[in-house]
Amino acid sequence: MSHTPTVLFVCVHNAGRSQMAAGFLRELGGDRVEVLSAGSAPKDEINPVAVAAMAEEGIDIAGEQPKVLTVDTVRESDVVITMGCGDACPIFPGKRYEDWQLDDPAGQGIEAVRPIRDEIRARVEGLLAELVNGRAAS
Repeated sequence: MSHTPTVLFVCVHNAGRSQMAAGFLRELGGDRVEVLSAGSAPKDEINPVAVAAMAEEGIDIAGEQPKVLTVDTVRESDVVITMGCGDACPIFPGKRYEDWQLDDPAGQGIEAVRPIRDEIRARVEGLLAELVNGRAAS
């Protein structure tokens, strides 16, 4: 039996970048991956521009709710992707951590958010290929 990897996307507000990344991974990964997202200081709602940018890709994240990052959420995850939340993320040995330096879409118009969305999609596709096809020795 193969283990289904769990990926956690974390950004400060869990309202833009991490939600877009989670939306792409859920859509592209299907049942091959478990997807979580959280924020160190979550907003009340998802950034409507992020929702609109994802809708252009045919992915609906409007029903998602920003969630607070907990130690348990990190403990349950195999891969933790942070997006500029720095030290707010608890670190556990044996987990894979990546920090994706991405512009924050908060307060930006759709023109500014589209390239962020496209960058997230490219990174999610790369991550998914590694997780599903196994990692080459580094």
